[in-house]
Amino acid sequence: MSAVPARIGLLAPLSGILVPLERVPDPVFAQRTVGDGVSIDPTSCEVLAPAAGLVTLLHRAAHALAITTAEGLEVLVHIGVDTIGLNGKGFTARVSQGDRVAAGQPLISFDADLIARSAPSLLTQVLVTNRERVRGMTVATGLVDAGRSIILSVELAAAGAPVEGTPASEATAVSADIRLPNRQGLHARPAAVFAAAAKKFRSDIRLLRGAETANAKSVTAILLLATSPNDAIRVSAAGPDAAAAVSALAELLASGSGESQAAGESAVPGAGPVPGAGPVPGAGPVPAAAAARAMGAAAPTDPRKLAGVSASPGVALGKVAQVRRTAISVAEQGAGVERERAHLDVALERARQQISGQRSANSGAASRILDAHLELLADPELIDLAVAGLAGGRSAGYAWREAYSSYAARLEALASALLRERAADVRDIGGRVLGLLAGVTTAPLQFAPGSILIADELTPSETASLDAGKVLGLCTTGGGPTSHAAILARALGLPAVCGVDRAALEIEDGTAVLLDGTAGTVLERPNDTEVAAARAVMERLAAQRHRERAAASEPAATTDGHRIEIAANIGTTEEAVAAVAQGGEAVGLLRSELLFLDRDTAPEEREQADVYRAVAAALGRERRLVIRTLDIGGDKPLPYLPLPPEENPFLGLRGIRVSLARPDLLRSQLRAILQAAALSDIHVMFPMIATLDELRAARRILDEEQRASGGSVRVGVMIEVPSAALIAEHLAREVDFFSIGTNDLTQYTLAMDRGHPQLAPQADALHPAVLRLISLTVEAAHRHGKWVGVCGGMAAEPLAVPVLLGIGVDELSVPVPAIAAVKALVRRLSLRDCQDLAREVAGLGTAGEVRARLAQFGGS
Repeated sequence: MSAVPARIGLLAPLSGILVPLERVPDPVFAQRTVGDGVSIDPTSCEVLAPAAGLVTLLHRAAHALAITTAEGLEVLVHIGVDTIGLNGKGFTARVSQGDRVAAGQPLISFDADLIARSAPSLLTQVLVTNRERVRGMTVATGLVDAGRSIILSVELAAAGAPVEGTPASEATAVSADIRLPNRQGLHARPAAVFAAAAKKFRSDIRLLRGAETANAKSVTAILLLATSPNDAIRVSAAGPDAAAAVSALAELLASGSGESQAAGESAVPGAGPVPGAGPVPGAGPVPAAAAARAMGAAAPTDPRKLAGVSASPGVALGKVAQVRRTAISVAEQGAGVERERAHLDVALERARQQISGQRSANSGAASRILDAHLELLADPELIDLAVAGLAGGRSAGYAWREAYSSYAARLEALASALLRERAADVRDIGGRVLGLLAGVTTAPLQFAPGSILIADELTPSETASLDAGKVLGLCTTGGGPTSHAAILARALGLPAVCGVDRAALEIEDGTAVLLDGTAGTVLERPNDTEVAAARAVMERLAAQRHRERAAASEPAATTDGHRIEIAANIGTTEEAVAAVAQGGEAVGLLRSELLFLDRDTAPEEREQADVYRAVAAALGRERRLVIRTLDIGGDKPLPYLPLPPEENPFLGLRGIRVSLARPDLLRSQLRAILQAAALSDIHVMFPMIATLDELRAARRILDEEQRASGGSVRVGVMIEVPSAALIAEHLAREVDFFSIGTNDLTQYTLAMDRGHPQLAPQADALHPAVLRLISLTVEAAHRHGKWVGVCGGMAAEPLAVPVLLGIGVDELSVPVPAIAAVKALVRRLSLRDCQDLAREVAGLGTAGEVRARLAQFGGS
């Protein structure tokens, strides 16, 4: 009868949320080079022993410690990512190397706030480094308590099992002395890279430093050497491939063991946050992975958890308030066409008055959405449908309900997700008018403080009327992230999840829930540990954002003094005011098309000029305002601008092509822009330029309008298609600046629709081909003394910011809420290191390789 293999249960050294290793922003951990195990996003700050045993390693920086159990299992605890660069600051060892410890005994305490400000992540790794002793491993998930929860259940290999790398013969080789180039010696990352390389050889391989020796296939043994920069190390090997091993490994050691000599682990401390860092892009180095997964980290099979889609980021703890509506009944037969038509007209007018009243009490996104509702109430096709329904003797209520339901259904059948979600607006104003026709009073939704609303769908008007002081979050089974309700939730700062399983509608009123708008999940009845963890993370995120906002007015300068401009992407005057208040140094993109959407006629020149003047006045003369001309196309049709149906609207009439096809619209817009030119440093930017001919045609029209008005503006183009990047040398001679739209540039370069359900994850702006086109653009512009901005989503992605700086981008234009965080990130970077990084990733072949290197650099 065979013996039952021994099992060891490793305890959580910290309280927090378990995170899979592949999410750790350091390839040596994510790829399990150091060892196998799990990561913890901590909510406590005292490391406890995961098992009883001997402390075989306590790093001099006190950020890492290893315990060897009585069974011979080596367990490494590594606090944070890139924390070696702190040189022990913020860490206090409670034990010494060589001590025997009991399971749950305190080992190291640390200052979480100090480390959070100085390192990319507090994610703490618990790893078994001698995997040859492991037969199997079970990894827990969810929230854990320090010293109580078992996070790893390890089944040990039978004693005497063969160990990888046992030599078959005793040929020997040894290298000459190699001076370690690593700034921090052989710490966890280079040690793991070296050990992994050594394991590829059959020989017994050792690292020698004077009389000291270490097993080169053991990360822990290498760490125990406690090497320092410039130490003289030799590589020795005994076995059938000894010579080859020494040759390859000596070269690896001399090159830094996978670590750039110019950018060691401490080269850019705190260069960015962990992916998924909560609602604000680039929100900094707090353990914000927990914010994004505070409740989503529960086991996928947890029946308490419902998954949906993120509609508005953030985390909220509250009690369920189900939104239930009473169906409105209307009679089918009416009292004659004339009376019913009069009844309909009165209801439409009363609805207009209600919406106008709401509009005057709101601003920003809510005001724009209510303007769109006013336009819908006057939509001739919708009204004609209702009036036609009266002809059959139907009542106004019945005819109206049939009309708006039919109209909404047509929108829901469209291919465009954006247009499908406008159906909710039609049903919203339809229900409002129907209530008036039926004599049903519709009051604003009222809920108790601390409520998290759950509904099949929330209409935009309902969302706009919510009291953000009482409602903490929203959860719907329908809708999407581009719906007007989602837009309003983001404007109100309310976390929101859409597309949740309909089981959410069965949760009883008053039930406690934890809603994670970032991860798109809802956790029913969270326990005390889950609640405490979520609250701790929310407090840390709030403190981080407070620090960033407090420094928002300071310039974005790298540690070696290089200034980069952080501008805002906006669509309204209100956003311009907010951009200035939050530290924006310019507006890198004013989306003028928002003036043209959700209406039946084009905006008049005077209306446009008033808006441009208001934005310019908000910025002042000292801040640049870049206005992009109308950017619409077959994928975003306007009712007053009919475009022929196209099989692929993304390759048809879009951007500048539409404006050149309708020069009357372009001229009117340019005249309006020129009227505001005296108030600010206004630049005009033409979208979707693919050829010199398109640029010259647009410039001819602008030149004519400038001569007629006597005004002048600087001119730039968006680099959004590969052809523009490839002819950037020629374009640079004829414009004043470039702005790179990385969203479209990526999808056109990779031939992948970023909205495609299967391909979207692969449409990565960090693909080497996209980075090469950005580099070509910057090089061409700088040769001609022109500046380059990036206004796509990439500009606010913390992982991408260092490489964009290294490439030479002069301006990053980001969403208003991201301004402070991106400026804070830039201040933690060295331009020289970024330039080295950009040169290095230019030689990589895949987006995955680029992301792995950037994560290693610390810019995730």
